[in-house]
Amino acid sequence: MMSTVRLTMAQALTRYLAAQMTEIDGERLTIFGGVWAIFGHGNVAGLGEALWHERERLPTFRAHNEQAMAHAAIAYAKAKMRRRFMAATTSIGPGATNLVTAAALAHVNRLPVLLLPGDVFANRIPDPVLQQVEDFGDGTVSANDCFRPVSRYFDRITRPEQIIPALARAMQVLTDPAECGPVTLALCQDVQAEAYDYPESFFAERLWTPRRPRPDRGELAAAAAALKAARKPLIVAGGGLLYSGASDELARFSAATGIPVCETQGGKSAMPDDDALNMAAVGVTGTSAANRLAAEADLILAIGTRLQDFTTGSWALFAAQQKTVIGLNIQPFDAGKHRALPLVADAREGLAELTEAIGSWKAPESWTAHAKAGKANWRKEADKATAATNAALPSDAQVIGAVQRALGSDVILLHAAGGLPGELHKLWQAGPPGSYHAEYGYSCMGYEIAGGLGAKMARPDQEVVVMVGDGSYLMLNSEIATSVMLGLKLTIVLLDNRGFGCINRLQNATGGQSFNNLLRDARHETLPEIDFVAHAASMGAIATKATSIAELESALAAAKGNTRTTVVVIDTDPLISTGAGGAWWDVAVPEVSEREQVRAARADYDTRRKHQNIGN
Repeated sequence: MMSTVRLTMAQALTRYLAAQMTEIDGERLTIFGGVWAIFGHGNVAGLGEALWHERERLPTFRAHNEQAMAHAAIAYAKAKMRRRFMAATTSIGPGATNLVTAAALAHVNRLPVLLLPGDVFANRIPDPVLQQVEDFGDGTVSANDCFRPVSRYFDRITRPEQIIPALARAMQVLTDPAECGPVTLALCQDVQAEAYDYPESFFAERLWTPRRPRPDRGELAAAAAALKAARKPLIVAGGGLLYSGASDELARFSAATGIPVCETQGGKSAMPDDDALNMAAVGVTGTSAANRLAAEADLILAIGTRLQDFTTGSWALFAAQQKTVIGLNIQPFDAGKHRALPLVADAREGLAELTEAIGSWKAPESWTAHAKAGKANWRKEADKATAATNAALPSDAQVIGAVQRALGSDVILLHAAGGLPGELHKLWQAGPPGSYHAEYGYSCMGYEIAGGLGAKMARPDQEVVVMVGDGSYLMLNSEIATSVMLGLKLTIVLLDNRGFGCINRLQNATGGQSFNNLLRDARHETLPEIDFVAHAASMGAIATKATSIAELESALAAAKGNTRTTVVVIDTDPLISTGAGGAWWDVAVPEVSEREQVRAARADYDTRRKHQNIGN
């Protein structure tokens, strides 16, 4: 007879999560690093009580904002290369919908996070409960249906036994390298407290290890033949390569074949920046070294990348008409993009077998030398852009140079939206794999500080440096207080250009008048003088203002000795960006306008669109 244990659904859920294991470098660990929770009436009595019982095996962390805590969970998974991850629970209502932005971010970036929002009563007796969204034509709808399009797997638990198959499916998605993404289990609040006789076997420890599919023989043969026929091959390294742990394999492959490598935002740090064959960033925010090769390449080996428009210059950058794309990707959806030859496999396994398949073949020496010369020229341009200055308002690039000089390349450098991603992608000299942490797939303002907290939780022995603009800081800064509360030190460099400088520049580049982006160009009676130093200090951080690049470097050097989160503020120029490198990006300009600047921008836009390789 089957042995059972009587538990509430919430107790069964937390006991199950605590029993899921992984193995990293020979050490057996719980696969869940913990649960972020902000409690309300929809989860405090059921899931809250259950988490208290499992608090030793499954630690619970309290945040100040639901979106931020989910960002921290996502950053944790990214810093752990998707080998471990976290859950986040909220009450029904605004707490739940605050998670939707984070769910979309995880979905776009293919990162695992388990979202556990409270839901309406399954029995519907007290309807409408506090915070319930009522659909006049559908009694089954709740606010949590917002999660459906931004979840890899969605389920609503309306009976306690439903958690058994739902959790099994959730773990499959969270640990599958191809399907990986957010899972949402909407937990009806009455069902959280209902009991059921669960099989004891359901709570047995289970070990989850990453699947590493090897390539199909036919696809491998086609890819090898195409590669050996290439005269100007180029590798584009994406985030999937890092998650596969394939950096060493990539370095060996590049060195053996002489094929230069360039990196997407997600793939940066796949190879150290100082490798002579690493051309660094590619695309709209790319280096001149990488983009020159991209425009000339007759073969692109795209590894672990979804070939987003910032990578491809909206498909105008890879200009050769007779070119081949090989999509080495664990997800067939990505492997076949733009008529690529698909090579569906784990990046590490695929590279190893491709190495064997091509034997001693190498790229022409002239192509390799051409790449190295371009890298050397780019380094000179980058050094000019990041050099120290006495300017009253330095550029983002000059701040980046100061951070690099003060802290080196071994820190984890984290950023997200605004102007910084473009400059950092080009200019930051990344060190070991995973030392460059960008959230640019969803380009989500407000990710930075919460993401830094999650990265620090994942890698507590490393210095985590967050670079953030004033716009993002004002959107979501509350987890400074959480970092202080948890004793997790971050170094935050806050660049204040008094507005949304990046979008202001884009507005101007498309012919628009500066409007509603910089504070001075927005409707106002009085321009706010925000004291970011006092604000950060009020949350427990050590905070200081640097009035020059030299002061910034000194402040960052001093921050290394601090034991709690440190915020260094510096004023910057909102109008300057690095001119060298970069590529066109498709941003539609109005066809009709009374303004000459817009008409001129539209004419330039129409000309540039002619260079797009439609569907190729």
